[in-house]
Amino acid sequence: MKVRAHVFVSGRVQGVFFRSETRHEARLRGVKGWVRNLPDGRVEAVFEGEEEAVKALIDFCRRGPPGAKVTKVEVRWENYTGEFRDFEIRF
Repeated sequence: MKVRAHVFVSGRVQGVFFRSETRHEARLRGVKGWVRNLPDGRVEAVFEGEEEAVKALIDFCRRGPPGAKVTKVEVRWENYTGEFRDFEIRF
């Protein structure tokens, strides 16, 4: 089943390659969507794909890449739209 998750990650998540590692993990799993830094220091992402793959990506966000210190992951489940062709870093 295809799902969509809107994710907000708090902690030391900027300046530690969080966005590029998230894109790498998403592409490995066939997940589409985007990731970006927010001005308040959090990382925001939207993941669309098979439920198992999206949940695995959320699990990755709970750890982050080496150097990250994740303190909170907020997940909002939304309706799947199929609007994305790839996974990108937004600026």
